[in-house]
Order: sequence, then structure tokens, then C-alpha cells
Amino acid sequence: MILFLLLIFLPIAMSAGRYYLRGDGRGNWQTADRSSAGLLPPASANPDALIRVFAARTVRWRSIFAVHTWIVVKEKGAATYSRYDYTAWGDPVRSNGFAPDGRWFGALPETVVAVDGARAEALIPKIRAVIENYKFRAYGDYSAWPGPNSNTFVQAALDAVPELRAVLPPTAIGKDFPYSGRWAGITASGTGLYASLSGYLGMTIGWVEGVEINFLGAVLGLDIRRPALKLPGIGRLGVAAGA
Repeated sequence: MILFLLLIFLPIAMSAGRYYLRGDGRGNWQTADRSSAGLLPPASANPDALIRVFAARTVRWRSIFAVHTWIVVKEKGAATYSRYDYTAWGDPVRSNGFAPDGRWFGALPETVVAVDGARAEALIPKIRAVIENYKFRAYGDYSAWPGPNSNTFVQAALDAVPELRAVLPPTAIGKDFPYSGRWAGITASGTGLYASLSGYLGMTIGWVEGVEINFLGAVLGLDIRRPALKLPGIGRLGVAAGA
């Protein structure tokens, strides 16, 4: 138990120490840079269908613990990208409120999922169906912890396309919130099992997902398929998760 608690709280303490010693370098969040990070070419110059999931550290002290994730899709031949976020203000499901690959209030995004071409074209309708029918879309439905939040929303979309075999980073707090109402079952990839107590406590074991323990939203885990440690506050250490 002592070792488990150390593995949970020591990485968070290290992330907190880094934040309080260095800050996040963003200045005032209200005026922070939200311009394109240059991760996507102009949509008109890229005729292929495309799916991206991006993650960036959240704003102010919350960046110690968590990232914000969002989805970008583009059908074949479309002249624009469609970006979808789930936010705490206004109607939670926000369409094209920011640049598709924009900095999240000054934080550079990283690519979690990247799919192009015919494969993306086949999967986009499944993602759009989840977005259009998402259960928690009314004003006031958003809950930063334990969920449903932005990461719950993106996880729901990824669960609809198990072919991606995509896994959100351990710092995507809220990804384990049981948005479907089921507290236990087979993982979306079909390669394992999960159990979740309203997102506060839980465990996932699967070939794609690895072994993850959710303790009050903080995720500690091990990926065997793509060898890596998953640490709360810090993220993934090892081989990149891939798509």
C-alpha cells in the first residue's frame, strides 16, 4: 500500500514542483496564445480524409494533473477541418471554437491519434454519430472531476472506433468516467476488461489498454504491448502509444 501511494503521489508532487518553480510560461490565460501550432497542413491542400486527436495541458494549476483532449476530422475533399471540444462553458459540445491544431491557452498540443486516407474516411461517420448523440450535451452537464469532461467525450468517440486501438494518455483525467452507465464490462478494443466506480476508482486490464489503476482520477499503469510506464501528473514514459 505504501509503494502504491508513493507511485501515485510522488509523480504528482514532481509535476506540482515543476509547475510552482517554473510556472507554465503562458501568462494570463485569458490572453494566452490559441493560434495554430502548425501540426496540420491547410485543409484545402490536403484532399485526403483525416482524423486527429490532440492533447494539451490544461490551464493554470490544473495543468499539474491533467490534459485537455479534442477531436479533429475532415472528410475526403473537404475544404475545412471540423474540431470538437467538450468545455465547461456554454453548450458543452463546442464545434470549431478554436483552430483545429491550436495551442490550448498557450500549451502546445501533442498528437495522440493520427489516421489518414481511406481508413479515416471509413471511421469518421462513427465518430460523428457519437458527437451528434452524446448523452451529456446539455448546459451544466460538464463536470471537471471525475467527469463527464473533455476527456470523457473524446474517450466515448474513440470507444466507437475500436479499430483505432487508441488509448488516451494517463493524464487524461475523466477518460475512465462510465459515461455509458456501465460500471464494468469489456474494453472498447475487445482485448480486456474494465471496472469503474463512477470514475473515482477503477481498473482496466487489456492487451491494447495495458494495466491501469484509476485512483481518484489519477491513473497508474503499465503498457506491455508498447512498453511504457503510465504515471499520474507526468504521463507516459516509454514507447509512444501510437494510433
